[in-house]
Amino acid sequence: MNSKWISSVFLVAGLSLFFADAQAQTKKKSVPTKKTSSKQSAKPKPESVNTQALDAGFTAPVKDTVKPIVAAPKDPFAFDSLRISLRPDAAIDRNLVKSRTPLAYEHIREDDAWYRERVWREIDIREKMNLAFRYKAEDDNGNQRFINILLRSVRKGDVTAFDPNVDDRFTTPMTVARVGEVISGKCDSVQVLDWAKDPSGSRGIFKDSLVCREFNPDDIVKFRLKEEWVFDKESSRMHTRILGIAPIKTYVDDAGNVLGESPIFWIYYPDFRPILSLYEVYNGKNFGGKMSWEELFESRYFSSTIVKSTIDNPYDLFIKQYIKDDILRLLEGENIKNKIFNFEQDLWSY
Repeated sequence: MNSKWISSVFLVAGLSLFFADAQAQTKKKSVPTKKTSSKQSAKPKPESVNTQALDAGFTAPVKDTVKPIVAAPKDPFAFDSLRISLRPDAAIDRNLVKSRTPLAYEHIREDDAWYRERVWREIDIREKMNLAFRYKAEDDNGNQRFINILLRSVRKGDVTAFDPNVDDRFTTPMTVARVGEVISGKCDSVQVLDWAKDPSGSRGIFKDSLVCREFNPDDIVKFRLKEEWVFDKESSRMHTRILGIAPIKTYVDDAGNVLGESPIFWIYYPDFRPILSLYEVYNGKNFGGKMSWEELFESRYFSSTIVKSTIDNPYDLFIKQYIKDDILRLLEGENIKNKIFNFEQDLWSY
């Protein structure tokens, strides 16, 4: 009796193990296996955050992975706009000014140049005689202000600008982009608060912002001329030849204090003469009786002060470098002018 009961127990246990093994095998066959790549199975590691260094009331800002969009820098010559009149803007047909050409210089032989002196002078357009330099009316050929005419010629490539930081002998040309940087300054990237992402400004979210200075033509109030006085013994005449023109820029700090003055670039005047002959000078007394800018410089209808010369100047210094008083500098400039005048006058006997 006991042996039968024990054999039945073993039989039941064996059957249960057999059915369990069969069920496991059928389940293993019914479930398809998925092959996953190593990249998909790898989970990104969480960034380690030093919670001891964070304040309890501070919420770490979300890291911005989008690169800031930097706006393109503005055109430094955008101040000079050109608008053509769609109807005749005058009671007469003004065609003569379009065909003007300057007269060629009289040739001076090197052997006949008996006397030569170089003079650097500055034109202050704030003086009453030089107010025509500030006339800024619009015409079909653009703004009539002299600095606009000068910069427009440089931008179009009609004349070449030369670097004044090297020398004033027209040895190092400047590109148009370089001239634009000098007149308006480079565009600086500064950090400003991002009010769109941080309206209250308490989270300290910043973004890049591009700040560009705009050029104001009214800031140019001086021009420097480089000229040479030559006495031709064949014609017994003193010739004055302008060699270069340079606009002077005044540099100031954030507080408005004047730091100094420096030429922006040099222009070779003989190359600039044909362009100046196409622009007329403002005449407040007779609007119809205008002269060209080339005639103004050749006839010397401007007021200026001498800032440097080659007369008794072995160290090649400006007057302000050895004379500090403003009044005495003006007197020294007049003294140089009188030396040239007296030399010419002493050649004649009356």
